[in-house]
Amino acid sequence: MVYLTMPMNRVKKIHDSFIQHEPFLDDIITNFDTKGEDFGNQDRNALKLFKLDAKTLNVKSFRVPNFINQIAYRFIRKSKAERSFVYAKKLQALSIGTPQPIAFYEYKNLLLFKKSYYISEQLECDLTYRELTTDLNYPNHERILRAFTRFTYQLHQNNINFLDHSPGNTLIKQSANGYDFFLVDLNRMEFVPMDFETRIKNFAKLTIHKSMIEIMSDEYAKCCDQPFETVFHLMWKHTEAFQEKYRRKKRLKKKLKFWKKR
Repeated sequence: MVYLTMPMNRVKKIHDSFIQHEPFLDDIITNFDTKGEDFGNQDRNALKLFKLDAKTLNVKSFRVPNFINQIAYRFIRKSKAERSFVYAKKLQALSIGTPQPIAFYEYKNLLLFKKSYYISEQLECDLTYRELTTDLNYPNHERILRAFTRFTYQLHQNNINFLDHSPGNTLIKQSANGYDFFLVDLNRMEFVPMDFETRIKNFAKLTIHKSMIEIMSDEYAKCCDQPFETVFHLMWKHTEAFQEKYRRKKRLKKKLKFWKKR
């Protein structure tokens, strides 16, 4: 049997502010497997850090998609890497915090999409939203949570529906004016006006703690001039629905794993 290998084409886009570093960026992508420092969870996608003068670059290597998505990303959809880069620039234009976008790289052949990489500047933070869910006695817990809720309201007012609004995807830094928030994992966003229910549903993935839902509901109700009871009822309903969906998915995976072993 003869296997035909198609030549691979590389596509890249570099932010104007970093174009002078193109040779360095090319090198870290070409040698991603052998250079750099592993960072964070490597389960789904690989993350590495690279030093560039006084800056640290965060490079995310997206895993090769399944066969159907290889076709879709080749001809129909923008890749996760490209969306991350484009959405980061949109957020910056709207004065929404996110690590500085630097570049994206894609590898594809005539028929299929293969690897992609997104490069951004590493942003050191004091905590993520996740710490608020794991330590309810975190210093200034309620103050940070209310500030985060106002930040989410700002997203909604700017017609930003962050579909991955989940505990690990908001970095938090303390500042002279209180707290600043920065979004990461940007490839799933919609820039569209949202109705009231869609806005409240956007909180569904954030926490299982009813006390946190009560605080966020209270603060969001003040922002949008709605009764607390209305906001809380809807936010808790969508939180419970998401948790039930998550549990069902987990049970199904467990059953499939069991039957594969038989």
